[in-house]
Amino acid sequence: MSSAIESLVSYRSDSDSENESDSSSRNDINDPDATAHLKPLPSGPTMTLAVLNAAPEVAVKESVETGQHLDPALKEVTFNPTFETLFAPEFGPINPFKSQQMAAPRNMLSGYAEPAHLNDFMFEQQRRTFSTFGYALDPSVGTAEVTNSSYIGAVDEAEKNKGITVFEAAAKTGDKRKKVKGGEAGEIETFLGPWAKYADEKDGAKPSEEMQKELDEITAKRQKKGRNEEEAPAEEKTVLHVKDMYDYQGRSYLHVPQDVGINLRTADVPDKCYLPKKQIHVWTGHTKGVSAIRLFPASGHLLLSASMDCKIKLWEVYNERRSCCLR
Repeated sequence: MSSAIESLVSYRSDSDSENESDSSSRNDINDPDATAHLKPLPSGPTMTLAVLNAAPEVAVKESVETGQHLDPALKEVTFNPTFETLFAPEFGPINPFKSQQMAAPRNMLSGYAEPAHLNDFMFEQQRRTFSTFGYALDPSVGTAEVTNSSYIGAVDEAEKNKGITVFEAAAKTGDKRKKVKGGEAGEIETFLGPWAKYADEKDGAKPSEEMQKELDEITAKRQKKGRNEEEAPAEEKTVLHVKDMYDYQGRSYLHVPQDVGINLRTADVPDKCYLPKKQIHVWTGHTKGVSAIRLFPASGHLLLSASMDCKIKLWEVYNERRSCCLR
């Protein structure tokens, strides 16, 4: 390339000298303008011409990758990438349309959450204080430097209450009432222990005049009300549900039967005496709960039941065991 440029410069200089000789022979020698170009240039700063190579030879480095890379903006891959292509480093400038928030590392769906230690008691204390007084400590400020600007919410209220929390706002109880000293524990007669009276306790059992008047009025009202509400006692009555009270021999229904196969008059214990193993009969008639059941003394041939419906009924245990009560 350089040899071609040198030959071109020499050819141009030869052609310029031939043209100058021809022109000088044709023009008048005495004409100063005709020979002006033959005079040497005045001395001074000179300018040189630099020759530039527009297409230099560049050696291809082995580290430069010529493969096809993946575009992070695309959601689909139209070719089968290799392992080197998938895990190749990113080249070029940062995407200006990608926000800093999206470029930041994310450990949750909404962004990045920094790990922090939080005391459960302090959190509950500040939460209750904020819900009660409207202010709480700023969590971004350390507790060592707590000032008025370290609160969030109602700062004026925090300054007024001096930053008191909900657990500290409880009114302090006064001094406890003093009790009368009851001596040593070894002295049985003088020792009072926890049963000692208070020093300012009064033993007045009689009510004052005002309280006595109120008690008298209340007593009079109760007596007057009791007289008005007094009712006549209910009439006691009984109903016989059997056809005849006496049989053909003149025996009442209270007579101990002797035709049941068991001697109910004897006081000896029978041979077979055991708890019932199955339900034999059901007597129905009371409308409310039964509060007591008693068998007839000595014989047990009748059953007496008392219910909360204010009724007492007499039932038959042997013979027909009529569902309806006797009386």
